[in-house]
Amino acid sequence: MLKFLPFATLALVLGVATGAQADWAQTQNEAKGQTVYFNAWGGGDAINAYIAWAAKEAKARYQIDVRHVKITDAAEVVKRVQTEVAAGRTSGGSVDLMWVNGENFRNLKNGGLLFGPWAQQLPNWGLVDLNKPVRTDFSVATEGYESPWGTAQLTFITDSAKTPTPPRSATELLAFAKANPGRISYPKPPDFHGTTFVKQLLLELTPNREVLQQPVTPATFASATQPLWAYLDQLHPSLWRNGKAFPASAAEMHRMLGDGELKLSLTFNPNEGANLVAARQLPAMATSFGFTGGTIGNVHFVAIPVNARAKAGAQVFANFLLSAEAQTHKADITVWGDGTVLDTAKLPADSQALMRKKAPGALVEAVPTLPEPHASWVEALEAEWLKRYGAR
Repeated sequence: MLKFLPFATLALVLGVATGAQADWAQTQNEAKGQTVYFNAWGGGDAINAYIAWAAKEAKARYQIDVRHVKITDAAEVVKRVQTEVAAGRTSGGSVDLMWVNGENFRNLKNGGLLFGPWAQQLPNWGLVDLNKPVRTDFSVATEGYESPWGTAQLTFITDSAKTPTPPRSATELLAFAKANPGRISYPKPPDFHGTTFVKQLLLELTPNREVLQQPVTPATFASATQPLWAYLDQLHPSLWRNGKAFPASAAEMHRMLGDGELKLSLTFNPNEGANLVAARQLPAMATSFGFTGGTIGNVHFVAIPVNARAKAGAQVFANFLLSAEAQTHKADITVWGDGTVLDTAKLPADSQALMRKKAPGALVEAVPTLPEPHASWVEALEAEWLKRYGAR
């Protein structure tokens, strides 16, 4: 309580607050008229519509022109930034803000390719739930170089009318696949959802989960993944097309589930099943579920490349994405249904109620969240998976 502080301390605190406010006002003023090229996944209609809404709001509120550059793989954006900087383009880059996490963030951070730190200086950082993993990204410290904007957790979807008792673990999934040959599959890594599914199996099957939180080494990789490869060798012959081909994406799996070709699909958004039911892409009896022991989950972020042209505009837009209004709108299952990174206790009652709202098809059960392995495991897993199964 400031009125009980000594005068010198009070002046110091007020000075810091006033200085921060002045700095942010300067950032907002600099952002006016800037064009922010936001590189973000463009494979989901609901996500694209949300980004379009946020861009419209940013234009009206802050006079920022946000352009959604629709991408399929954040790794390609990382390569573009690397190429630009290596060629001497240290300013005026083509990417101002990007949706990123995991190994892509690690590669950018390790390469000195990120602007910052800036995230914890955003005015709306005070609303963030610090009990969520917002300060680490796949066990890599974020250190203010990226700002959180949503949560995600691996979730399975089925038609409960046809599959009233779905598998609830890796062991049950193997038995289910053998009992339903050709009706189970997963996207081919390095597709994000396919790699996530493989990581889920690894977390369940490895004898020592703790090593997955450390940077990968040849020795730990060999010992930790041996049960995974043995499991996949058993699973693949019972998969769709005998495991010799895989769906290209989760979206294709949703279509195959809707057509009855597959019995299960998967998503990294616990509310996507509701969106698919509402859009009539899945039957009304579609339901979402998780594994009893938990499923892998994380926070997704936005980051600013070191050579971004519109750094001020990118920060102002990122701050808006963290606002109570933007987070509540994003969490609305009729809009996107993406989980919030905010502390809901700090939000208005109507926002809290909307975030608790569920719809048919969404995940309604409580599923424990398993932590992501260290980012270095991703590339190692994808390379070994492709070596073993990619050429079949």
